[in-house]
Amino acid sequence: MEKTWVNISNVLFFQEGPGVRNTQYTTEGVKLLNVANLVDGKVDLSTSDRYISEDEAYGKYKHFLCDAGDFIIASSGIKVEYIDKKMGFVDESMLPLCMNTSTIRFKVLDDNQLRIRYFMYYLKSQHFKNQLFKQITGSAQLNYGPSHLKKMIMPLINLSKQDEIIACMDKVQSIIEMRQQELVKLDDLIKARFVEMFGDPANNEKGFIKAPMGEYMTVLTDFSSNGSYKTLDSGVIMYDEPNYAWMVRTTDLESGDMTAIKYIDEEAYELLAKSKIYGGEIIMNKIGSAGKIYLMPQIDIPASLGRNAFMFRYDERINVKFLYHLLTSEYGQREIQQYVRGAVTKTITKNDVRAVLIIVPPIELQNEFESFVEQVNKSKVAVQKALDETQLLFNSLMQEYFG
Repeated sequence: MEKTWVNISNVLFFQEGPGVRNTQYTTEGVKLLNVANLVDGKVDLSTSDRYISEDEAYGKYKHFLCDAGDFIIASSGIKVEYIDKKMGFVDESMLPLCMNTSTIRFKVLDDNQLRIRYFMYYLKSQHFKNQLFKQITGSAQLNYGPSHLKKMIMPLINLSKQDEIIACMDKVQSIIEMRQQELVKLDDLIKARFVEMFGDPANNEKGFIKAPMGEYMTVLTDFSSNGSYKTLDSGVIMYDEPNYAWMVRTTDLESGDMTAIKYIDEEAYELLAKSKIYGGEIIMNKIGSAGKIYLMPQIDIPASLGRNAFMFRYDERINVKFLYHLLTSEYGQREIQQYVRGAVTKTITKNDVRAVLIIVPPIELQNEFESFVEQVNKSKVAVQKALDETQLLFNSLMQEYFG
């Protein structure tokens, strides 16, 4: 396949959104397109509710009004590896719509030269991401703009081949989305079964025991429970290379990426005796996204709890799988979040964690729910395997087409 590498600016018009200030926001008028509206590769206007007046939209910002078919990407507040999700196309039904800060729109300059969906797939390629890595600025949040894009190149091929690639990638992408929807439906099935068996915990119409979570805890601990800051800071060194024990961070549980975990040596593991992890514990963020809940998977290596999280275990009256689904439900998160403090940095304390109200159905009913979850999870494993295989195919085709 013959490719010609061209500057992106030679084949596309692109424009960054204006910096509309908070004081300009209105409750009606023309909706603003924000980074938050770019969700899983699509434009979703339901995720924000910001407008500007029609006078401003059709006046000073008229050059930033979107057209149907505009391709939008986020230019700030993202990680390069997640750029695939922070993009999407504007549909005619969304108009009128005005761009806002940290968004960039693209239009093809010559329809006889380039298909916009071909360009969209190129932006998902590792070749583009590698260029972006070299161009972007910012550490916690990545920032780039038209000046960076002007320095980037893309492969150009004849239109018929572009159409073939688009058709192929669209088909694979649709299979990926179908598998993802299957996983969502299986999760919804678990949620529906939970409500069927336990009702709404807020109303507790089934009359279960309702009590503070701390009454059932046998362990509530964290990293700092093992000693002074000075002792822990000098005695615990984390390694990128495999070592004696896994230092469990909530980012590991969030991503499921076991290739980026941190390790500690045996001496540090023993120093952290009060926060050893064996698998099956509940983990909770205590700072940042405070109150977010994770279920520690079963493990076959020594592990210890990292910083900025709580770990807890329960007595025989609580089934941990039941409790995990209770705490991650709307009710559970609402209960937890009422104890979260802080305007900028969110935190939650041990005492607050103990105070969270939970329902406690008979253990036999909790165990029955766990059995149902395990059956559904078997189906999820099969669907996830099919999804992973299709994603590998997608990645392989991207490498073949875009290098």
